[in-house]
Amino acid sequence: MAKFFRLFLAALRGSETNFTSGSINRAIFMLSVPMILEMVMEALFAVVDIFFVAKIGPEAVATVGLTESVLTLVYSIAMGLSTAATALVSRRIGESNSREAGTTAGQAIIISVTVALLLGLPGALFAESILRLMGGSSQLVANGAGFTRMIFASAPAIVLLHTLSGCLRGSGDASIAMRSVWLATGVNIVLWPVFIFGWGPVPALGVLGSAVATTAGRSVGVLYQLYALTRRSGAMQIRRADLTPDAGLIRNLLSVAAGGTGQYLIGSASWVFLTRVVSAFGSEVVAGYTIAIRILIFTILPSWGMANAAATLVGQNLGAGQPDRAETSVWRAALCNMIFLLLIGIVFYSSAHQVVWLFDHTPRVVDVAVQCLRVFCIGYVAFAYGMVVSQAFNGAGDTRTPTVINIVCFWLIEIPLAYILANVLHWGPLGVFWSVASSETLLALISIWIFRQGHWKTVQV
Repeated sequence: MAKFFRLFLAALRGSETNFTSGSINRAIFMLSVPMILEMVMEALFAVVDIFFVAKIGPEAVATVGLTESVLTLVYSIAMGLSTAATALVSRRIGESNSREAGTTAGQAIIISVTVALLLGLPGALFAESILRLMGGSSQLVANGAGFTRMIFASAPAIVLLHTLSGCLRGSGDASIAMRSVWLATGVNIVLWPVFIFGWGPVPALGVLGSAVATTAGRSVGVLYQLYALTRRSGAMQIRRADLTPDAGLIRNLLSVAAGGTGQYLIGSASWVFLTRVVSAFGSEVVAGYTIAIRILIFTILPSWGMANAAATLVGQNLGAGQPDRAETSVWRAALCNMIFLLLIGIVFYSSAHQVVWLFDHTPRVVDVAVQCLRVFCIGYVAFAYGMVVSQAFNGAGDTRTPTVINIVCFWLIEIPLAYILANVLHWGPLGVFWSVASSETLLALISIWIFRQGHWKTVQV
């Protein structure tokens, strides 16, 4: 127990950043602990936000759900850039080239800010149109447009928080990425009730207050990341010269990011279509679906910590010329993830009603959320392997393979299946939920089969 505690503290401190030698189990643990805790805070962010918003009413929850179903397009860009940053930075660290790793991070910042402005400004300007397009009622549009406008205006903070975390993870500084998210979430938790319900001189802003608090928290997290990445004592350092555009490196980053962004866009777009199908059944169904998704995120995000650890291990070990060690790391991380999600799935399936009741007492909302959550729990084991293996491809710089798999599973299977089950076979919202579990299971099986072929070991970035 004492040894475990010492390892745990070492992982929190980030005392190791290069994982190309030594025990693979130790490497997974040292990377996974801060990444899991980072994702736990991301999950806490999602759950606490919807907890406060739900106090306003179902319409406010629906506003958040409709906005974020479109905002996932921004998240997709952010995740794609984060994937590219992790792949390239980890490869350079594995090659013991920390200077080039810092330059890569600098170019990632340039791309992130540019893309965020291009995405955020139109979203802020056309907030009302976005909500109408997603099926929001006239009252919802009138009350929720401010929230949507503010969230899209914060796109630079959203994208940078993800991209800089990717740089830090790739360099092995997972503990700093963890602290930045902890800081951002801590600020959010303090500010959410203040701005939503009002306190002292601060007026009650309702659902808009959620957006104001979220933007403030993310901005603080980004400032902390920038501070950490410019220190001389880090695993890598960003210098002023690294912020001068390098056409060759930008092309390389964009090439890898295109596949990463593509796979997340495909997945995110599928969620947009699924939300649109669900919205036809009314605001209470959308509210229940949104609550279930937030609870799903709470359980899935810690698993992404292990998946991200696998991506870093793959990148660093391929950079060090050790593909077999990279593969072994993936299988061990996937097994740990499967055990974790299996246990979580059993708990949430058996106590779904009690968990949902914490967020909303409206009978229809509760029924939909419980139904959705239980169907998702059935697919948890497949989720576990699918996410780790997909991230392993990304860590190797092979972002094309997961993109193709996502097209097949999400666009060619999940979306048509959701529509057919929900509307043609009259399963209603339940048809949408089963389409998700089925497509995710298929994705995991295909990913494992292709990963075993080993072509990812030869990708050059």
